[in-house]
Amino acid sequence: MLKNSTKKLEVFVKWFRSATPFIHEFGGGTMVIAFGGEVLSDGELMQLANDINVLVSLEVRVVLVHGTRPQVEDQMRQHGVIPQYAEGRRVTDAAALKCVKEANGIVRMEIEATLSTELANSPMAGADIRVSSGNFITAKPFGVHNGVDFMHTGQVRKVDVEGITRRLDDHEVVLISPIGFSPTGDIFNCTLEDVATSVAVALKADKLIFLIEAMGATDAKGKPVSQLTAIQAQELLGTVGKPGGNTLSEDVRYYLPCTIRAVREGVKRAHLISRHVDGALLMELFTHHGIGTMVVLEPQDKLRDAKLADVDGILAIIDPLVAQGILVKRDRARIENEIDRFVVLQQDDEIIGCAALYPFPNEKTVELACLAVNPFYRDGGRGERILSFAEKRAKEKGFKMLFVLSTQTTQWFLERGFAETDVAQLPADKQALYNHQRRSKIYSKPI
Repeated sequence: MLKNSTKKLEVFVKWFRSATPFIHEFGGGTMVIAFGGEVLSDGELMQLANDINVLVSLEVRVVLVHGTRPQVEDQMRQHGVIPQYAEGRRVTDAAALKCVKEANGIVRMEIEATLSTELANSPMAGADIRVSSGNFITAKPFGVHNGVDFMHTGQVRKVDVEGITRRLDDHEVVLISPIGFSPTGDIFNCTLEDVATSVAVALKADKLIFLIEAMGATDAKGKPVSQLTAIQAQELLGTVGKPGGNTLSEDVRYYLPCTIRAVREGVKRAHLISRHVDGALLMELFTHHGIGTMVVLEPQDKLRDAKLADVDGILAIIDPLVAQGILVKRDRARIENEIDRFVVLQQDDEIIGCAALYPFPNEKTVELACLAVNPFYRDGGRGERILSFAEKRAKEKGFKMLFVLSTQTTQWFLERGFAETDVAQLPADKQALYNHQRRSKIYSKPI
């Protein structure tokens, strides 16, 4: 029993240490977190409050934008008002607007009450979250579209950046309802996604996070996609409905365009994560692989020549593969001595991939070794990018042939233009070093 407890603590310590770079990165940053009224109606608000409390304790500047769809529908049922929709948007007449105002008041009070919780022996123990809400959104009418007058339905015209920033500077959580006000005192019912995206863009937020029904975006085979550039996300949306195209869930199709707009207009990163997973917000923010889909403007990966400071990162990637018998062991001293032969793939401050080039000048041949990618980042074609980068480096230095020794990834190299060869075709110096007990297969490729 004690052994199991110790193991669990060791796992926790390992995770906590791995989260440290993110803690440093996010402290003082601004995050806009958007969630629908379903989070309240389905009883998920407290678990979200626990995660928000963690962010606040790390001095993250938090802006919450809530939705009210189920609460508005409930108010309409109670008052006998029939919902009207057009083009996927609520038509807000005078009767509907009254229900919208009542629903938003109820939701805002419930959120404020939950964030005020300080129960002993709970994640909220000792919490001191101050919540600020107000008329931060100036709106204008959505107008008449295709003959439909949307009346009191509105869209964001302006965000009071100074007012929000002042409250964030005072260490308050800013709570924004999907309601906008006009200079003439009119009230407009806006959409959650319009308000959240507009606020994130206006604040130049570090992150815009949507809590949605699905786990995130998927590729054509239904496999989760952890990261997309804005261009890739746009292309993904373009395949929906086409033969052999993507079948994105309805809410991903709804919110993915908002993430594209956000990163193109200055938000550093936008995320789609599931509201149904307890702790999803923390998993997405404080683990390397996350749990949903992150959208960025441009690729965050950077390929470059390795430096001595990268040795720990390289070892962290190759050591597990050495233990599995996939790679040949290289100790720290050897990597330090050969660091000028390595290239690395870096994301933020983390080394997530590497490879090494060992030249044989007399034969104008170079060996590719230690090609490896952190397992959490293997779904984005990063191995292929490292290979292409290594090939380019070798070609620039005048080499004509690239070869690799492999025991367990042979098919991968065959699919990328390598052909199997034998020991006799290796450079003489490499033949002398070939490990016949390991029996690695040999593949070569002209470059």
